[in-house]
Amino acid sequence: MIIAIIDGYTDEPAGLGVPPYLGIYPRYAYGAIKKARKDATIFYLTIDDLRFTFGGEQGIKTKNKTPNVFETRKILKKADLIVYIGGLHTPGKYLSAVPSQVDEVARFMKPFAGVKILGGPAFMGSAHEGGTKICSKELALANQVFDYIAYGDLEAFLYDFLTNPRDADPHRFRTYDELRDYALLGGEVVKQFPDYPDFVIVEIETQRGCPKAVGIGGCSFCTEPLRYRTVQNRPIEDIVKEIEVLYSLGVRHFRIGRQSCIFSYMAKPNGRVPIPNPEALEKLFRSIGNVAPKLKTLHVDNANPAVIANYPEESTQIAKTLIKYGTPGNVVAFGLESADPKVAKLNNLNATAEETYEAVKILNEVGAKRGYNGMPWLLPGINILFGLLGETKKSYEITFQFLKRLLDDGLLVRRINIRQVVIFPGTPLWYMKEKVKIEKHKKLIKHYKYRIRHEIDFPMLQRLVPVGTVLREVRAEVYDNGLTYGRQIGSYPLIVGMPKPVELNRFYDILIVGHGFRSITGIPLPVDINKESSKVLRHLPGIGKKNVIRILSRRPFKSEKEFLDIIEERYRALYRGRITLRQNL
Repeated sequence: MIIAIIDGYTDEPAGLGVPPYLGIYPRYAYGAIKKARKDATIFYLTIDDLRFTFGGEQGIKTKNKTPNVFETRKILKKADLIVYIGGLHTPGKYLSAVPSQVDEVARFMKPFAGVKILGGPAFMGSAHEGGTKICSKELALANQVFDYIAYGDLEAFLYDFLTNPRDADPHRFRTYDELRDYALLGGEVVKQFPDYPDFVIVEIETQRGCPKAVGIGGCSFCTEPLRYRTVQNRPIEDIVKEIEVLYSLGVRHFRIGRQSCIFSYMAKPNGRVPIPNPEALEKLFRSIGNVAPKLKTLHVDNANPAVIANYPEESTQIAKTLIKYGTPGNVVAFGLESADPKVAKLNNLNATAEETYEAVKILNEVGAKRGYNGMPWLLPGINILFGLLGETKKSYEITFQFLKRLLDDGLLVRRINIRQVVIFPGTPLWYMKEKVKIEKHKKLIKHYKYRIRHEIDFPMLQRLVPVGTVLREVRAEVYDNGLTYGRQIGSYPLIVGMPKPVELNRFYDILIVGHGFRSITGIPLPVDINKESSKVLRHLPGIGKKNVIRILSRRPFKSEKEFLDIIEERYRALYRGRITLRQNL
């Protein structure tokens, strides 16, 4: 039996599967198939394989895997079963891989005769931008193209379908006992992932459902409570064993990110704000360190700021655990969404502005120190969502002033995500969608987004990574219009623009020389003063246009001192030991 898994990439409130992230869905699907049919030959393809083969569109290329057009056609033509995984619920900006939508993949898959199954969150629809209401058109298309749609867990349906097709229920959810084998068997698919082995970061599930949603209901816009109406904590031993298997396969980058709040893992239910369990998290991360001693990245994702603010001692202990066993550059995303208390109440949001402020402060006290890769150890990120129920002109100003307060008080925030709400069927907001004033406030949203980027993001980024900071292990990822863009591997890594072409899919140490609103400019080290172009030289701190001319006229320099003599004294320490002087020009 030949089975093709097509990864259309997923991005949802509690999970990311866009390269270099390998999400949970392809791994679990692969594992369920392997357990059900030992005779199956399973091929993992990505939407970019299909784009190259059928769409004439540019897909993702990597050093390790450039899509083979002939092989892709051959696999899909022979496949008895084609499984498509997709779903984009929290659209963002992507550097080198763009998630697909059902209509795109449907066009590619139409000619093939194999049984077609849709899985992942795509059955609820996808959105490539905020400020939209998901319509039934895409869902109707899915019903036309796919023989089966897994509304529950794809892996549960696949196992049932391959072992007992008549009784297979597409609405069934699996248990964590059932998942154990799927997760372990499914790790093997990583070897077919385009970024394997050096650049893949694997998303690891720890929890299903939202503790706050179970206590008092979920946020008005969130799709997570629609799928998981109870909170289930995955056993520590299962998480650790999965990481051990992936580590043995060569994976070195992990994000413990598949949950609504890492601080609520194994927490005691307590209405709106569960009571954290520091001992459980200590055991989890210590055990991960034991089975993956030479990992390069260990990060997390979401956290509810209300938990941290209401239980500061327990949360501080958890934050110290994340630093002790994790790696620098770690970010916990806080879902503030709006600082307006009226909007927060109408949309049943996670935390108040004051709770979020306290949580930011606590994490700064514990995690703002700079780590060995150039980034602070552990910082918060802030999620802002425009277009919510009850917003007025005043709401945007209240949120802006909250963010400005963080800046003015000297606190660090790794990033501020500004999205416009996407209204999905079945969410509380869906039933009140006529009251949402996205179009009415379009100009206002654009205005405040501009202000936040210019007046808060820019100075915050200058504070976060000042000129002269060296970021270690930055992967050069894409080349565009004379610039190379790269980033470290981890949660919400900074995008670094390099003003010259460099070899892709290599790691570089980068000297930060400038700032944008959400990205930075950097030069790979060491800087070859005798060889660099004037375009690169003028970006270097303390040089400027006049010194560029002097440098070009006096090259080649024969010693570091000879070069440093023409640099302002306050910048000289920046270059000591960080330049090279090749003589063969």
